[in-house]
Amino acid sequence: MRALLVVNPAATTTSARRRDVLIHALASEMKLEAVTTEYRGHARDLGRQAAESDDIDLVVALGGDGTVNEVVNGLLHAGPAPDRLPGLAVVPGGSTNVFARALGLPNDPVEATGALLDALRDRTERVVGLGLTSGTPGTEDEAVPARWFTFNAGLGFDAGVVGRVEQQRERGKKSTHALYVRQVVRQFLGEPNRRHGMITLEQPGEDPIEDLVVAIISNTSPWTYLGNRPMYTSPKASFDTGIDVLGLSRLSTAAVARYGTQLLTSSPERGPQGRHAVSLHDLDQFTLHSKVPLPLQMDGDHLGLRTSVTFTGVRRALRVIV
Repeated sequence: MRALLVVNPAATTTSARRRDVLIHALASEMKLEAVTTEYRGHARDLGRQAAESDDIDLVVALGGDGTVNEVVNGLLHAGPAPDRLPGLAVVPGGSTNVFARALGLPNDPVEATGALLDALRDRTERVVGLGLTSGTPGTEDEAVPARWFTFNAGLGFDAGVVGRVEQQRERGKKSTHALYVRQVVRQFLGEPNRRHGMITLEQPGEDPIEDLVVAIISNTSPWTYLGNRPMYTSPKASFDTGIDVLGLSRLSTAAVARYGTQLLTSSPERGPQGRHAVSLHDLDQFTLHSKVPLPLQMDGDHLGLRTSVTFTGVRRALRVIV
């Protein structure tokens, strides 16, 4: 088997020595080419080159969720073709690693490498569904390029938190769960639309859902992790179905306390619920419109401000070794 290993040297939980050990272990089982990313978007470019190659069977992403997202967008630049394109394997190296953990992989990169080698020997794999965003025709965002996401996306409050975290990391702050919690508080205190939502959700054949403050989109469950604690916004979300949405129409102090507590105590059977919460399951396509530009995030990456985004759930989009 010929494999391309995409290595993010800035991965939070792997040192250079540890990465060398992992590379050596992988190279013992396959013909491996390891490439270290050098710029934002480099992993996407490498994924695209692998998709266009005739002799690469597998792409291994060693890094966090951002690295995985870039590789996936490179592999699927011309659309999904799981029977033809190289498979994907993940060695988690970030601070959260939602995609890898949702697949059932250990969060430790050494243990995950061992699980990957076992999967390759046993020839075990699955084909998972993904989410796809695109600019909405007839809006000012219609020219925004389409982009895939593997586990979640969000418009509004949670995307604002992601943007704040990225700003702090650019200033040299380490990505920790405490940093995320601090930015949640700061985003809440600075959120101008927390009592009167700006977002409308539209889907074919259904009445629109208006005045949402935030829309959290899930392609799998859990939504994310706080340390080792999984948090579920849409417990029914699955790689085998369409995409799910949790919308909140109020983020007052009382509402944040209520939904925050529900999120911290959420489970595979129960997510946030209440008068100001809307839950939708297994959607094929819908559009979010906002009266004002709001931040958009996908797989934990802040992608700027948007006023209209169309989301599509694409079943059986990517072959994963697991």
